Amino acid sequence: MKYLIAGLGNIGSEYKNTRHNIGFQILDALAGASNISFSDKRYGFVTEYKFKARTFILLRPTTFMNLSGRAVNYWLQKEKIPIENLLVLVDDIALPFGTIRVRAKGSDGGHNGLSNINQILGRNDYARLRFGIGDNFHKGFQVDYVLSDWSREEEKELPAKIDVCIEIIKSFGAIGTERTMNFFNKRK
Repeated sequence: MKYLIAGLGNIGSEYKNTRHNIGFQILDALAGASNISFSDKRYGFVTEYKFKARTFILLRPTTFMNLSGRAVNYWLQKEKIPIENLLVLVDDIALPFGTIRVRAKGSDGGHNGLSNINQILGRNDYARLRFGIGDNFHKGFQVDYVLSDWSREEEKELPAKIDVCIEIIKSFGAIGTERTMNFFNKRK
């Protein structure tokens, strides 16, 4: 069984530790813990992760956030991965910092990366992991907020939260979206 895990973010060192790049950070942590590395391929940095006889194609798109759909669609087609085996990792300002929610489908919630994926795929019935970054910004400063670095307090909590996200990725492949949602969405 093959799965596509797409961690969304923006390329470039200036975005490396920003809230908007949590998708990249989760995949980087999984790759680092698994002693695998990404290769620069078409539309993204890609690597393979094996777990319980399953192959996870980990994708960090190089298309920038607003064009993530190109990369996701390309790798779904190239690897012949069905939509039900797609998990997209994104930041979410509607959730308090560190809150993690798994959804089987849904709207883009104003997230430009999800919006582009929905547009390119022509559907929104794919799994997504939403990582709460909070909404601690003044009106009109949303872009500055999501593209800013984590606070010191947030940075201290990130490793444990990212570890939970890695467990969710493994669970997604091992027991599916619904059971993963039931288990992880109930956790505090």
